[in-house]
Amino acid sequence: MRILHTGDWHLGRTLLGADLLDHQAAFADFLVDTVRERDVDLVVIAGDVYDRAIPPVDAVRLLSRTLERLAGLATVVLTPGNHDSAARLGFGAGVMGDRVRILAEPAGLADPVLLDDGDGPVAVYGIPYLHPDLTRYALAAVPDEPLARSHHAVLGAAMERVRADLGARPGTRSVVVAHAFVGGADPSDSEQDIRVGGVDRVPESVFDGIDYVALGHLHGPQQVGTSGRIRYAGSPLAFSFGERRQRKSVTLVDLAGDGSVTAEQVPAPVPRRLVDVRASIDEIESGVHRSDADAWVRVAVTDALHPERMYARVKDHFPHALAITHEPDAAPDRPTARAVTATSDPVEVSADFVTFATGMAPDDDELAVLTDAYESAVAALQREGAR
Repeated sequence: MRILHTGDWHLGRTLLGADLLDHQAAFADFLVDTVRERDVDLVVIAGDVYDRAIPPVDAVRLLSRTLERLAGLATVVLTPGNHDSAARLGFGAGVMGDRVRILAEPAGLADPVLLDDGDGPVAVYGIPYLHPDLTRYALAAVPDEPLARSHHAVLGAAMERVRADLGARPGTRSVVVAHAFVGGADPSDSEQDIRVGGVDRVPESVFDGIDYVALGHLHGPQQVGTSGRIRYAGSPLAFSFGERRQRKSVTLVDLAGDGSVTAEQVPAPVPRRLVDVRASIDEIESGVHRSDADAWVRVAVTDALHPERMYARVKDHFPHALAITHEPDAAPDRPTARAVTATSDPVEVSADFVTFATGMAPDDDELAVLTDAYESAVAALQREGAR
């Protein structure tokens, strides 16, 4: 059976204010084309389909169109992640056709989607993101004796139910789709913290006995452990500059008749690159970075003094710049931070801010402007109070 593993779409997300929906739509086109061209039997989407519990309407429409297109080519199994609302994502799951299965209920995690190929049956189990505080009672083996308040406890209990069901299906190969942070994997800087009780990870041993584990949550594509049977597909787009060096992809998995797997990472399209530029304003205006003009850029301007019209001049050369900051390479020693109290001299506080923001202490003329502004403000308040 050929499986395409993806997840962490985060539909509706922005990148430093830039709308990503067109880029996510381009990924959806690529995904549908890949399923068609590579003869995929099963598409698994491992959570965080949306970026927030109540997604924007355009994101809902994009997901609806994408699932409709995929359903014409393969069976689709989808589970919610920690960003999704399981109830909202799972709305209508009971009346959808067999080609799109949204497995959003913890109570049904041991009820698999059953498929067949030339080598026999395959059971696909969907485990939605399990927050310990919300599921430690529901998954407990003994009523009124809740599980420990940890990810390991609730996911371990879920997998015990899965293995119990699988044990009653001899000769059946298994796929688990889950959303969790498994120990030994490398996080990125754009994933939401899911720590409970100081711990956010579970051991890979929790998935023992499963032929293939399709994980979501971490945005970098990677294998967990050495067996090759536990993988994160990663996110289809970079959602922070910390991910700019990741090669985004989907994972194509061939599940053999004996339960062994082979995996291939299929590179996803890159609608716009992410680039960091650290340079002086003269260097930027010289055109030496012109090859990055079409990229999303994070720019640090390194001049000792804040350049005039810095933002506009940088945007002339990097029209897609998302962040522009002034970070002098050779700034003088900045003043030692001091507490601002009711007795602090407002002009001195303003002068400290100028030094911090520009890298240079204000000169006599600038101090005169600050003093005049302060005195004018005080006079205006006094006049207002006298009315």
